[in-house]
Amino acid sequence: MRIDRIEPSGHKKGRVLLFLDGGTCLKVTEEELLEFGLRAGDELDPETLRRLQEAAGLSNIRAKAAEMIAKRPLSRNALIRKLSEKGALPEEAENAADWLTSIGALNDTEYAATLARECAAKGYGPARIRAKLYEKGVPKELWDAAMSDLPDNAAQMDAYLSRKLAGGMPDRDTKRRLTASLLRRGFSWDDIRAAWSRIGEDVEE
Repeated sequence: MRIDRIEPSGHKKGRVLLFLDGGTCLKVTEEELLEFGLRAGDELDPETLRRLQEAAGLSNIRAKAAEMIAKRPLSRNALIRKLSEKGALPEEAENAADWLTSIGALNDTEYAATLARECAAKGYGPARIRAKLYEKGVPKELWDAAMSDLPDNAAQMDAYLSRKLAGGMPDRDTKRRLTASLLRRGFSWDDIRAAWSRIGEDVEE
């Protein structure tokens, strides 16, 4: 198959369009253009075309991966899942994740710590934070380290109750409502009961 002409892409920086005889258009990177030594008029044998298409496909997956994490941080597992949903083969998605990791753009340890801090800032307790880490595809072995520097649970709950009660004395319904809210936020029953005890109140389990 012969290359009729080569043109720079008008939409993607660093991309080149190869127009082949028969109307086929192949999108490659400038690096692939140099690596394969491609010029207009060159004849591509089937094996060279196959390797070029494979390299171009992998570059496209890497570009998609970079765009995804540029929009918002992702864990490695979440990135691979999203790439697979968009049609990438498992090995292509993993290659893209490995590449981003190698250049420092993808780091599960940093992502886990950031996600845990964001959850804590929203007032979430340990159980809710662990559920969020799981949901976002963070490996379980990173959870403890990610949560090691978070604010003390007692301080968080004390501040929450102080804000909600505003110095008033809670009735039974108020205590039930606030207790249920703290449970939904991911705090344990024992910690919640201790928080009420610190302000001189008892709660029913």
